[in-house]
Amino acid sequence: MHHLVRMLNKPTDTIASLAKGLRVIECFGADSPKLTITDVARRTGLDKATARRCLLTLHHEGYADYDGKFFTLTPRILRLGMGALAALPLPQLVQPWLDQLSEQIGQSTSVSILDGTEIVYLARAAQRRVMSIGLMPGSRLPAHCTSMGRVLLAALPEAEARDIVLRSDLAPRTALSLTDPEEIMAEIARTRARGYALIDQEVELGLRSIAVPLLNTRGAVVAALNTGVAAVDGGAETLETRYLPALSRTQAGLRRVLP
Repeated sequence: MHHLVRMLNKPTDTIASLAKGLRVIECFGADSPKLTITDVARRTGLDKATARRCLLTLHHEGYADYDGKFFTLTPRILRLGMGALAALPLPQLVQPWLDQLSEQIGQSTSVSILDGTEIVYLARAAQRRVMSIGLMPGSRLPAHCTSMGRVLLAALPEAEARDIVLRSDLAPRTALSLTDPEEIMAEIARTRARGYALIDQEVELGLRSIAVPLLNTRGAVVAALNTGVAAVDGGAETLETRYLPALSRTQAGLRRVLP
């Protein structure tokens, strides 16, 4: 792999049209499921003719629908991400541990990794639904306001974590969401110091979560583990006594097996 990376030094080693097509695919999301050619050109910085060709190619290959004005991605696009997700060893390793943990605590548990300013769910064991949106492997949420995101940001050098926070969309999701980068960085520092993150209704009202980092056999943080519960009795600190011991036991068990 490193040999291949060293080989990719010349512009002729990469396919510009493929790179442009990937940028077009990345334009689509939960907040932008339907886009025009003009929308895509503006979001990617490509000229309209190039954006049009990329979109029509996706349509021709079955990855996008087109109604004459708007393009939307089709379920076929899931083959790209789910194929890569299925090939990762981490989800297969953590799933039985998640299943056991969820049974023990009676709550849903998840494992995620960091991808830019977002976390990506790799594995999940669902017990009950406490969020209005359904979560599954491949789902994404902002890193800066989630318990797993703050755990993963805490594992980075502070300057790198700050850069991610500053590049994030800090629009509040609830009245309790932190929106000041310095306040978010302070929470990340607090997470780093105590080894876990607590979130109290910053992602969605009525939802609290607690997360711990997952370390591999070399002591490097490779993912995050959490549980999310309904905000009912007491404060967020009750999650520490109720769920942190079980999360920590799973964390210790996985540290012995994660590569």
